[in-house]
Amino acid sequence: MSAPSNTSQAPSTDPSAGKEGAFKLSAPSSFRNFIEKDGQFPPEKDRYRLYVSKSCPWAGRTMIVHHLKGLESVVGLTILTPYMTDLGWAFKKADERHIDGVEEDPLYGSSHLRELYFKANPSYEGRFTVPTLWDKKTETIVNNESSEIIRMLNNAFNDFLPEDKASLDLYPEELRADIDGVNEWVFSTVNLGVYKVGFATSQSAYEEAIKPLFASLDRLESLLKDKEYLVGGRLTEADVRLFPTLVRFDPVYHGHFKCNIGSIRHNYPNLNQWTKRMYWLNPAFKDSTDFHHIKTGYYGQKTNPTGIVPVGPLPPIEPL
Repeated sequence: MSAPSNTSQAPSTDPSAGKEGAFKLSAPSSFRNFIEKDGQFPPEKDRYRLYVSKSCPWAGRTMIVHHLKGLESVVGLTILTPYMTDLGWAFKKADERHIDGVEEDPLYGSSHLRELYFKANPSYEGRFTVPTLWDKKTETIVNNESSEIIRMLNNAFNDFLPEDKASLDLYPEELRADIDGVNEWVFSTVNLGVYKVGFATSQSAYEEAIKPLFASLDRLESLLKDKEYLVGGRLTEADVRLFPTLVRFDPVYHGHFKCNIGSIRHNYPNLNQWTKRMYWLNPAFKDSTDFHHIKTGYYGQKTNPTGIVPVGPLPPIEPL
C-alpha cells in the first residue's frame, strides 16, 4: 500500500524488515517544494493536478482537503488504480481489473504514474507514490508528501475561492501547537502503527508494534469523550489525518493486518461515533472513501497471495 506521510514515505507492498522482523520506514519523500506566492511554484488556477488512489490513506487526506476547500475547479484531480501493478499505480488504460472510477491521465495519456516521475526526473530512482502534486506549466512534480500537500491545499489557493471556502482554515495559528502535538503521536502509533503491525515479519516485532497502536486508540477514545473533534472544538487537520486510518480499520487493518485486539465498531464507541459522524455528515469525508477501492487495493496486493477480498464487515461503516 502507499506511503505514510509525515515528512517520510513508506511502506510499499514489499517493505523491507528491520531488526528482528520490525517494519522499516522507507526513504523520505523526494519532491518537497511548495506552492506559495512569489515562489518557484506560485498559486494559479488550473496549473496544478493532484494524482491519487482512493485505496491509499495518505492520498485520502489530500482528497478530503481538496473537497473541503472546494478546489475542484482550481486544482485538477485524477484517480489511479486502487492496487499497484508490477509497474506501480496505473491509469485506466493499464487497469487490468477494469475497476470503476479509475481515470485516464488527462495530461499525457500515461499508463502508469511512474511515467510522470521519469518526466520530472529521467534519472529518478525512488518510489512512485501517491499523492503526487504535478505542475503542468513546468511539467514536474511539486510535492509527493501528503502532510505538506494538505497544508498547501488549505491556504495556497484562497484567492481563487469564495469566502466560505477561503475562510475554512484547518490549521489555524492559535491551534497549531495542539494540532502538531496530536499529529505527532497519532502518526507514529496509529497512521504508521497499523503498518508496523501488518508488515512485521516476526512474532516479537508484531507483538511489540501492536501494543502502542491500541494504547493510542485507547488514548483517542478518551480524548473524544463528549467531543466532536480532536482539537479546539472544531474541524482541523488533526481530524483529516486520523479519519483515513480509522475508516479503513475494521474493513482492512483488523483482519488483513492482524490489528485484532479490538475493532472500532465493537470496542471503541467514541471513535466509532466520531468516524461515523465524519463520514455521514460531511460529503468531503464520505466522497473520499470508496470501500470497494480500499478493499481491492489492500487485499489485491502480494501480501494476500490468493487475492480473495473478504465480504465483511457489513456494513463497511455503520449508520449514525
